[in-house]
Amino acid sequence: MRKVIFAFILFFASLQGFISAQENTKMTQLNEIITKVKQKYAPDKRVAIFNVQAEQISANSFTLSGESNLTEAKAELLDELKKHDYKVSDKIEVLPSKELNDKVYGVINLSVANIRSNSEHSAEMATQALLGFPVRVYKKSHGWLFIQTPDKYISWTDADAVELMDKKTFDEWNNSQKVIYTAFYGLTYSKADESSQTVSDITKGGILRLIEEKDGFCKVAYPDNRIAFIPSKYCQKYDEWLNSIDLNADNLIKTAKTFMGLPYLWGGTSTKGVDCSGFTKSVYYLNGVVLPRDASQQVNAGDPVDTKDGFDKLMPGDLLFFGTKASATTKEKATHVGMYIGNGEFIHSSGRVRINSLDKTKENFSEYRFNTFLKARRILTSLNKNDVVLLKDLLLSTRVEK
Repeated sequence: MRKVIFAFILFFASLQGFISAQENTKMTQLNEIITKVKQKYAPDKRVAIFNVQAEQISANSFTLSGESNLTEAKAELLDELKKHDYKVSDKIEVLPSKELNDKVYGVINLSVANIRSNSEHSAEMATQALLGFPVRVYKKSHGWLFIQTPDKYISWTDADAVELMDKKTFDEWNNSQKVIYTAFYGLTYSKADESSQTVSDITKGGILRLIEEKDGFCKVAYPDNRIAFIPSKYCQKYDEWLNSIDLNADNLIKTAKTFMGLPYLWGGTSTKGVDCSGFTKSVYYLNGVVLPRDASQQVNAGDPVDTKDGFDKLMPGDLLFFGTKASATTKEKATHVGMYIGNGEFIHSSGRVRINSLDKTKENFSEYRFNTFLKARRILTSLNKNDVVLLKDLLLSTRVEK
């Protein structure tokens, strides 16, 4: 009798082990499907949201939770799981959050919005957005907003930096006549008088709604309807500015040199401070071109330039990338970017905005940058393709995933 009981116990234990192994296999397969969908639709968390987790309820029953801003990614995930006979309870939230109601649009309301990796002021600054930039709003949390900028970058900013809008108000803002601020840095005033109370500071490239132009001042409105005045000599109607842009290497260099000496600022993309890719991005933005945010993204933009035999084929305006070369065990990694200005020289933000040379005979030669040079990309031959977008053709979609 004891032998029978012992055999039964062994059988039961083996059965439990078999069931447990099957459950582990199902869970592993499910996670592999989630990873596959994420790699397809959201390989870069900086520009797409797909955070999905699975919890096993029973042998073939699972609960999916998390969030995504991609309805097509969620649909494909559920379809794939159905094909594999998974029974799932779908609790994935498609952003924007319902908590926002219809205010899922926004416009930057400060001279410069600091956008951080997490919803706290002590978090790393990831990027910035200028006054008047339209943004998508995905969710809010304790005084912070999770937003996406026109260059598709997604992260957190203080709620005070954004004026939330419904679609009607957002469309009215987008369709209104606006001015762009053309001085490097300045102030807006409460009256048409530079000795009057200031309303705020403002940086080059900031955009405000134009009410009227009179007596040497532009009367403007902020996204939150604050009224201010700016000397007309520092304003240009936005549409006129866009149409007047002459995109060429000389103008790119001229713009870049106005940043000379500006301090390096991690995450900076404004005339208050720039990091390396924030500098190249700002130079191109002020010449009507939107580039991806980071050096590791910009390195895939534009057309490749052949530098295997040296720098003779470089042209002014080309982006130069520096970093860690590929090895047998590691991939190439671009960590720094500058812009070529001719004669072996490039301008970049490193400590401050400065000019260095790739020519060993020059006084401003940078041995470190020479040794870590990776590749070059040409932007001017790749407009509206290869991650290079003309600002005049960039319309922030008002389509919001539901």
